[in-house]
Amino acid sequence: MKLKSLITVIVVVFTFSFCTASCSNNDGASPTQNTGNETTGNGNNNTSTTKMKITIGTAVFTAILYDNPSATAFKARLPLTINMTELNGNEKYYDFPSPLPTNASVGGDIKVGDLTLYGNNVLVLFYKDFNTSYSYTKLGYIDNPTGLATALGSGNATVKFENN
Repeated sequence: MKLKSLITVIVVVFTFSFCTASCSNNDGASPTQNTGNETTGNGNNNTSTTKMKITIGTAVFTAILYDNPSATAFKARLPLTINMTELNGNEKYYDFPSPLPTNASVGGDIKVGDLTLYGNNVLVLFYKDFNTSYSYTKLGYIDNPTGLATALGSGNATVKFENN
């Protein structure tokens, strides 16, 4: 009788362990893989693994797009080569002729490489860190912005955005 009880306990423990492992909340992602619910990169939420290539002259950067309707609408416009206008010594911007969906929030800490939408049609690429009270819709960020300010220069810049 003791052997039967021991087997029953082992089966119950095994079943419980199997169910617990298959019910974890990371949906099979590896510990280093972003499932879209974590804060990554520059501290913004709702990241996805959607990447985009940004080319400025001979410099090439990789950007991570957020998983939101605004970023999806932006990505649908790619590839895109635009002349971005200098503003305030910290950003380049471009006015789209038609709007994109928005979900603006107060900017707070802007980081080098942040890609945002101001209003519903102004694409903004920041190349300096600063704090702001303006509201932006977050589109994504450049994952390694080293050299971004140099590549963009002090005046207007031609920037190519394309799927990675």
